[in-house]
Amino acid sequence: MESGKHFVLVHGSCHGAWCWYKLVTLLKSAGNRVTALDLGASGVDPRRLDQIATISDYVQPLMDFMASLPGGERVVLVGHSYGGFCISLAMESFTEKIFVAVFITAFMPNPRDPPAICFQEFFRRVSPNTFMDSKFTYDHGTENPPTSLIVGPDCLTTMVYNKCQPENIELGKMLTRPSGFFIEDLIQESLLTEKKYGSVSRVFLVCEEDHWVEEEFQRWMIENSPAKEVMSIAGADHMAMLSKPKELCLCLLEIALKYQ
Repeated sequence: MESGKHFVLVHGSCHGAWCWYKLVTLLKSAGNRVTALDLGASGVDPRRLDQIATISDYVQPLMDFMASLPGGERVVLVGHSYGGFCISLAMESFTEKIFVAVFITAFMPNPRDPPAICFQEFFRRVSPNTFMDSKFTYDHGTENPPTSLIVGPDCLTTMVYNKCQPENIELGKMLTRPSGFFIEDLIQESLLTEKKYGSVSRVFLVCEEDHWVEEEFQRWMIENSPAKEVMSIAGADHMAMLSKPKELCLCLLEIALKYQ
């Protein structure tokens, strides 16, 4: 099955372009172009988290890449986890350059409310035990929401990479970096609009064995911000690109063929 599309892959918190290595290989072998990006202070991006002041700084590599695409070129934009917020901002700014946006167990805001509402609902629902040995920072005081996170090794093993092979768990422990939440930016009501963000076709991929962003919350996001299509990946944990890369690849190829 070949689609010959250009896939742009956007990682989630604490990760980088490296987490897509299996999927990149599979998509390229099927005849597609693939771009996997490091966001600010992520992956091999040389900046430190304290040099990333806003969500705009964080998503700048994605925005710069989208702006660099030649006129008339369109991509399949894929976001994972927190990367859902990032591709949402790109959808708002580069509507005409996107065939379809794919949210892999990702935060998927609606165009009516500030994106942070989705994030706040996640923290309201999630059990504190989910975070285990992860570490938060509270730059605005502990009475306010956390400002950044680094996933602890026990949490990564048990909650995030629970269906991954041991070598991928070790890779994650070596390469994850702290990530900011930028809630003060995402609380702005004017970030997303129905005319732009809302006009891009969205597909949500449910990961059925996700212990980090549990299926119940994934379904809440779909109800809160209905996608054009919902697909499921059985046996996939939060890191579907590592635990179920072949199944994820087939889903993306099917989506690329459908949304042209």
